[in-house]
Amino acid sequence: MCLLICKGISQIIFLVQVLKLAGEKTDIMRTIISFLMIGIFSVASLSCKSDDDINYIDYDTFSVVYDIKNQDFALVNGGFQIAKTFNTPLYDSDVLLVYKQIGTTNNNSPIWQQIPITLYLTDGNELDYNFDFSRYDFVIYAGGTFDLTNSSYIKNQTFRVVVVPASFGKSANVDFSNYQSVIAYFKIDDSKPVNL
Repeated sequence: MCLLICKGISQIIFLVQVLKLAGEKTDIMRTIISFLMIGIFSVASLSCKSDDDINYIDYDTFSVVYDIKNQDFALVNGGFQIAKTFNTPLYDSDVLLVYKQIGTTNNNSPIWQQIPITLYLTDGNELDYNFDFSRYDFVIYAGGTFDLTNSSYIKNQTFRVVVVPASFGKSANVDFSNYQSVIAYFKIDDSKPVNL
């Protein structure tokens, strides 16, 4: 579009020069040409952008899987947590998904449940797992309506952390709560997770 507008401007400039050479200097022609030039310059300035046809794709992020195996939560400032640091900082566009292993299948494959999650226990208590992250690290938290000290809920726990690019998440047609769906959608090889 910008190219067409620029061609139109050059044709008007050419027309003005031809009229001057031909001696046509009527006020009406000058007024019409002036308004045409103002109109074309206005349209050109509003419609020309340098990024009209550029599709931005996140090429700096690749999906990766981390494992935290058989880890105990530590009591830090009155709360239970597992804190880990990434070997390489994440990109600003990365998003973290965290899954807790809640069991295994008959063929010994892990069953993953996305956190944050609240578990409602049979004795009426509640147990929460949550997390936060930055480019450099992440923390998984455990809390509840009862004292978790010496509880099996904070001992020998296994988590899977998946890094995915946020740019895909905006239009991704995937159920992020389903670990297998995430792995399949992002074509992640989770056979060799990085241990943290």
